[in-house]
Formats: sequence, C-alpha cells, structure tokens
Amino acid sequence: MPLVANTGLPTFARLQQEGETILPRDFALQQEIRELHIGLLNMMPDAALAATERQFFRLIGESNQIAQFYMHPFSLPELERGPEAREHIARYYESFESIQQQGLDALIITGANVIGPELSEQPFWKPLIEVIDWAYDNVTSTLCSCLATHAVMEFRYGQKRRPLGFKRWGVYPHRVVDRMHPLVVGVNTRFDVPHSRFNQIDRAQFEAAGLHVLVESADAGVHLAVSEDLFRIVFFQGHPEYDIISLLKEYKREVARFVAGEREDYPPMPEHYFNLQSQAILEEHQDRILEARDKGRPLPELPEALLAGALDNTWHDTAEAVINNWIGKVYQLTNIDRKQPFQAGVDPKDPLGLRHG
Repeated sequence: MPLVANTGLPTFARLQQEGETILPRDFALQQEIRELHIGLLNMMPDAALAATERQFFRLIGESNQIAQFYMHPFSLPELERGPEAREHIARYYESFESIQQQGLDALIITGANVIGPELSEQPFWKPLIEVIDWAYDNVTSTLCSCLATHAVMEFRYGQKRRPLGFKRWGVYPHRVVDRMHPLVVGVNTRFDVPHSRFNQIDRAQFEAAGLHVLVESADAGVHLAVSEDLFRIVFFQGHPEYDIISLLKEYKREVARFVAGEREDYPPMPEHYFNLQSQAILEEHQDRILEARDKGRPLPELPEALLAGALDNTWHDTAEAVINNWIGKVYQLTNIDRKQPFQAGVDPKDPLGLRHG
C-alpha cells in the first residue's frame, strides 16, 4: 500500500518519479484504510542523509499490507551537521519530543559514522539510549540497522562489537537458519546482502545475550537476528536497504579520499559486486590515477555511468519480503490494541506465539 506524503519532504517526490505510489495527505485522509505510523531515526552523515530516507521509505512503501504508511523522520541534535543538512532536518524532520507525544507503531534506526573505537564516547550515545528505551516500552517493534545494532547490543545486552581489522565490504551470500520465524516466511532460503563495516557482533554474542539468529553468512557473519521476545527489536548487520549503486558511490568516495590524501592506501574494490569487466576497468583507472598523480597531471574521472550499467541487484526482492513480513506483524499486533500492543491477550515475552505453537 502507498506512502502518504504527510510533509513536503523531497523524498516523496523523488520516489514518485521512480514509480512509487505516493498519496497526497488530503486524499489519504478521505480513505477508510488503516494507518501505520513509522519513525525513521536517521543518524547517517550528511552525504547519505537523503539517500537513506529514500531507501527505507521505498521498502516500507513496497509492503503489500492493507495500510497507509505515514513516515516520521527525525534525527539527533547531538550529531554534527553541515548547514544544508541542518536546514533539511529543521524543515522536514520532526523532533523526538513530538514523536513521543504522537506515538509510533514501528521505528527504524539507521547506522551512523563514528570517530574512534568506543561507541560509548560518541555524541549520539546517550540520546540514542533514550530513544531505544522509550521505543522498547512504547513501540511495537524497532528495527536497528548496522551501527544501531552494535550500539543496542552494547548498552542493552553488554555485548561489544569486535574490530575486524579490515573493512567488510561487498555483497555476500546468506542463508536462513530459522525458517519458522515469521520475518523470514516466504523468503528465499539463500540470498545476498550488502555489508559495509569495520566491526562485527558474532553469532556467539547474539546467543550469549539470549537473542535469536535468523540469517547469517559464512563470510560476513550474522545479518538478521531478533530480541529475546522474538520481535520487539530486530537487528540488521548488513544493508539490505542499499540501492544498486550504493557501494559504487561509496567506492567513489573512498577513491576521492585517497586522491585528497585522506587515506594512505588505494581502496580495495567491494567484494562480489563488480563483474570481471568492471574490475578490469577499475584496475586500469587506478593505474591512470597513480600515473597522473605522480606526473602532476589532471586526475581522470571514475567512469561511474559505465560501471553502473553492469551492476546487478541480487538483494532487493528479499529485503522487500523481509520488511513486508515485519510490517505485517506490526499491523497484526497493533490491531490487537493500538495503545498497548503487548497487553491485550499477547504474551510480552512471546508476542508472535512461536513458543506455544
């Protein structure tokens, strides 16, 4: 069912141009269709702020649940922002205080960039804990992405992420390891997921915390896990929301950092992402950049358009299916009792009834 353009956020117009169904707010108010209100705590850096909006809004809008989706983006004032991002947030985002007053049916929390190894020293640490604690008591389900997963695992479950010593970067094959859980019903038993991170929570850590692993990769580790009650918190370590060009854009930024002297080594290519021809093009491009830099010549531009046309998206359909299942369960539980979704005949330790059937 469609997203409702409940604000003037440019993401709605962009998604409509891409073919997504977007309802004007006035028209939506005339329809007798159930509403779901979903928050998006967007902690991504300025360069990825709008793209992250589009990625998660798109996945929600592609759900086939019989509902109108009202999206409520917000951020944390403690995060450092440039003028353009601050203006975007001030104009189109809501405050956490207003969201607390209005309430949400579900919440998505994005990753974030960090400086230094300790999450507890990041500026978002305390306000993020406040959001998570509020959501745990007031929101049917919270979906944590990547860095948000690592933060919640540390402050709620005492499990600190492990540095990999390198960047886990690319598109990796995964396997469903618990086929009975509603989040993965009807999902391919094997599928790909993009990853981009320097740290990891291992399977043993999820299990030590009493959590349930649903999807993992032999190479990239756990991707999808759920809290001890099987639904209230959903953990992603990968990035199933990524666009087909997201890793290409990220690679381009890393090459630019090398050119600017912000990193010493030339960045490696994301794994299992570029085909052989594209890899050859990029190897040649690297040689041309190094030669031009050494000889003081103008640096060549990355042939982005040529590379983008050769990319394959091998993860979006499965991401859409998992999010559809998630939204479906949110819809089911909030229909039991919108104000107290875990109180009306639902066991708060097992809201999906999996332990009794």
